[in-house]
Amino acid sequence: MSDPLSEVVTLLRPRTVFSKRISGAGPWGVRYTEFGHPSFCAVLEGRCLLRVEGHDAVTLEAGDFVLLPTTPGFTMTGFEAVRRPPALDPKAAPSAVAEVHHGARDRDPDVRLLGGYFILDSPDPALLSTLLPTLVHVRGAERLALLVRLVGEESRERKPGCDLVLARLVEVLLVEALRATPGEEAPPGLLRGLADARLAPALRQMHAQVARAWSVAELAAAAALSRSTFFARFTRTVGLPPMEYLLAWRMALAKDLLRQQGVALTEVAERIGYSSASTFSTAFARHVGQPPGRYARERRATAAPSIASVG
Repeated sequence: MSDPLSEVVTLLRPRTVFSKRISGAGPWGVRYTEFGHPSFCAVLEGRCLLRVEGHDAVTLEAGDFVLLPTTPGFTMTGFEAVRRPPALDPKAAPSAVAEVHHGARDRDPDVRLLGGYFILDSPDPALLSTLLPTLVHVRGAERLALLVRLVGEESRERKPGCDLVLARLVEVLLVEALRATPGEEAPPGLLRGLADARLAPALRQMHAQVARAWSVAELAAAAALSRSTFFARFTRTVGLPPMEYLLAWRMALAKDLLRQQGVALTEVAERIGYSSASTFSTAFARHVGQPPGRYARERRATAAPSIASVG
């Protein structure tokens, strides 16, 4: 049986990793402007406050893990009042120091964090935001904390094979974060759909046989629901009607295939369920806004030559 979650994370292609230790002592605070790329943080020691735009303040404690899939603006502080925390632009070049320290220099840190971000080398990076809420806060997840520490070590030490190890670590980090997020707390999308015991079998079958000419009736049978009940429940939970979801997933796969050298248009069409290249081209142009040939040429010209990492 297909594992849709793994397929989506693989398609996201995390490629660039940056991580740094951060500490704070006494009255300290820092405000980060909106970033857009996924960022993460693990609390190694102590406690602090996190305020993400649009959310209530969250107390972070040792062992906590935070993932911001699109990283809106946020503020981190200690528990002593700070009138106006200095603003930092996460898009600016990172400092060369091994640890960024905020607050009193003559006091031992009240908190130590490992924070970082990664970039998704995917034609559809917004797929991540359809899986997760704006703020993912996991407490006591030892596997996540271990993975973040390994990411920090790899990005710092730059051993042979570092790029490949980092890419795989971040893929696992994403899967663990997805597993640790209760499906009912996720926004409408795949994660929420997979948490629904009735919808999950239908979603897995759609992903396992993406080229099949599915009907709503067949998918409803897989979910053991009537056609009308399945349609309404799927639309409400996943955020799209079943056939629109299938089309969106087919087009996400098509975009990825089109960026690869040596994959003919007829092969792309066949692999995602279209009877001819012309039928696929019409559907792709309607969905994406440009013909697949032009899309392929533009994406191949701008594609990153290899997985990179920043330490």
